[in-house]
Amino acid sequence: MALVRLFAGFATLFVVALQPSFLLAADDHASRSLVGKYCVACHNDDLRTAGLSLQGLDPANVRGHGAVWEKVLRKVSSGEMPPAGAPAPDAAASAKFAAGLEAALDAAAAADPNPGRPLAHRLNRAEYHNAIRDLLTLDIDTGAMLPGDDSGYGFDNIADVLSLSPVLLERYLVAARRISRLAAGNPNVKPQKETYHRDRETGFLNAGHAPSSRQDLPFGAGRGSAIRYYFPLDGEYVISLALDQGNTRSADYQSHELRLPLKAGMRTLAFTFLGESSRPEPTRPGGTASPGIAQPPLDIRMDGKRVRLVELPAAAAPFKLQWISIDGPHNVTGPGDTPSRRKIFSCRPAAESPATESDDEPCARRILATLARQAYRRSASAADVRALMAIYQMGRAEGGFERGVEKALEALLVSPSFLFRLEKDPAGIGPVTPYPVSDIELASRLSFFLWSSIPDEELLILAERGRLRDPAVLEKQVRRMIADRRSTALVDNFAGQWLHLRNVAKVKPDEVLFPEFDAELRQAMKRETELFFEDVLRDNRSVFDLLTGNKTFLNEQLARHYGVDKVYGPQFREVELSDPRRGGLLGQASILTVTSYPNRTSVVIRGKWILENLFSLPPPPPPADVPELEDAGNDGKHLTLREAMARHSTNPACASCHARMDPIGFALENYDAIGRWRSKDGGVPIDASGELPGGVKFDGPTELKQVLAKDFRDAFAATVTEKLLTYALGRGLEYYDKATVRSIVRQAERNEYRLADLIVSIVQSMPFQMRRSPES
Repeated sequence: MALVRLFAGFATLFVVALQPSFLLAADDHASRSLVGKYCVACHNDDLRTAGLSLQGLDPANVRGHGAVWEKVLRKVSSGEMPPAGAPAPDAAASAKFAAGLEAALDAAAAADPNPGRPLAHRLNRAEYHNAIRDLLTLDIDTGAMLPGDDSGYGFDNIADVLSLSPVLLERYLVAARRISRLAAGNPNVKPQKETYHRDRETGFLNAGHAPSSRQDLPFGAGRGSAIRYYFPLDGEYVISLALDQGNTRSADYQSHELRLPLKAGMRTLAFTFLGESSRPEPTRPGGTASPGIAQPPLDIRMDGKRVRLVELPAAAAPFKLQWISIDGPHNVTGPGDTPSRRKIFSCRPAAESPATESDDEPCARRILATLARQAYRRSASAADVRALMAIYQMGRAEGGFERGVEKALEALLVSPSFLFRLEKDPAGIGPVTPYPVSDIELASRLSFFLWSSIPDEELLILAERGRLRDPAVLEKQVRRMIADRRSTALVDNFAGQWLHLRNVAKVKPDEVLFPEFDAELRQAMKRETELFFEDVLRDNRSVFDLLTGNKTFLNEQLARHYGVDKVYGPQFREVELSDPRRGGLLGQASILTVTSYPNRTSVVIRGKWILENLFSLPPPPPPADVPELEDAGNDGKHLTLREAMARHSTNPACASCHARMDPIGFALENYDAIGRWRSKDGGVPIDASGELPGGVKFDGPTELKQVLAKDFRDAFAATVTEKLLTYALGRGLEYYDKATVRSIVRQAERNEYRLADLIVSIVQSMPFQMRRSPES
């Protein structure tokens, strides 16, 4: 319990240092008077406005009522209470009350630390994929094998929504069977045919999952697509493809086929129309297609090396790749020398022939103990190995040493110790008692936070030796892991959900209004924001660079979309921005597009997104009878968007929320529904000015970002911390976590709010390193 006392002691000393004893009595009296004068009239036992009563509660003695007073602190600090029009204390008195209440809550939390009690955490789809990749050196698309995960608190790694149904268990069994066969190189894999169609939304080849990327195309490639495919065995594979001119009738396809001898393993297959970028179809003056235009050849490459150059005949419109299929393996020559086989078969039985079961057993035991230690994220017990060896022996009797290992691996991949992150209470622990998790459990918490995957060898060794909890060692590991390529999982899974980047793939801008929006622009939008967030993380820059940063990452198409010159080619590169309107998240097309309707912008959606996702100030749900936005006034005259919104907001049920959302949304009106800059909307000059409750004014996105970074500084830092802590813990934050959030934010301020430093503070925090025993 030394760690518990250490956390509590530091927090108590900090609070006492902020609160000189000779001020406490006066401040307590002032706080009680303020609550009695401005709050209890509505929040009493009779009215219970908003379900809250403060009658009989003392803001100077918050123990036992932390949930209530944390809610009060949040409402007062954000200016939401007292409500507009009601009697209210002056700003100085409100600030003093909030500071005193915060200190009281922090002191109570320090005296009775509550790290929460996370549930058993099933690996979600991303974690399962990454764990398979790192355990077996097998980077295949496991997402297609499993259903999607539910989300809670904005993330899909929340333990209490990651249930395990009988149907899902069956899917895990099927996935384990397929993965173990691919990894071990089962020679009895039957030929199969998999077809990748051109996806209508993305434009890229897709087998119903895992769309391909331009990043897999050769440097300088024009139009094209690519897939990554795992060839299970050494043998022959038939690759078929069909080209068309945008039609869907099979009679219009032009098909090609090639048969290749290939080695087992992951391969990148790329198809590029040489010397041509995406372009509209050429047309005759009357609108019909021009006949007989020259077609660039189709370049087919495997792992960057050309395997076929297909010359195409002249046609009325550019050919497009409609689908490809891969059929095989045929004429198998062996299991191959793949990274996964090298990882699994770390030893071989004695060479004597014929080998007996006793000859094989020491090697099999060594292999399974090694795999179990990595898969279970702890030392494999004798019982663990004994259970796997029983499965091995059944498999060996069926088909020899390799088949035995494969069957045992299949069993390992459906073990609860692999599929779940399990933490055990220490023997003899009393009820409702906080305690430090073990170093081994801390290693798993850390690796799934930063990598969405299992701990690597370095992390496991430190944990097994009991050294991981040392603050200097732990910080060093955090920085090492952020620098590792596996931390892109934090970008994909944390930033991708926090910033709604996953929704970019789902938006469907109107094709008539926005004909330039295509699959490649969609992907470029998302990629820009991912690279931008990753750069702030790896360079350990301030989180406020997310709002006001003056550099980004562009390729030629996205640069042209923004009006940025001298960026050429499909590859992304770092670009210093001379135009401050494009700096930060709020100038990026990904954010602006996912917060728009298909045919127009939305000041409400954009304002709500900013308040909710960047400042944790979500407006309440709209009432059920909210009227539609009117296009014309009583005289039939067309209303501008600002006029329509002003008319809409006269409804008392809507006015209070729109007063906060709409000014922020209007400041972004110069960006259209796909993020292009404009000065007019429908011929009417855009008015991007706004004023927030309290009199804060701004005009346009540049001034808005400056206001948000200055006047909402604390709220933004707290929101980033809350989002990261929620994701790190895999649970929603409760009232007893708020003191930890405030402590981390204070530490972040001393570190100039640098993002990687903020992550170190989260990992060193009490709820990340501890948990609490159950009530009984």
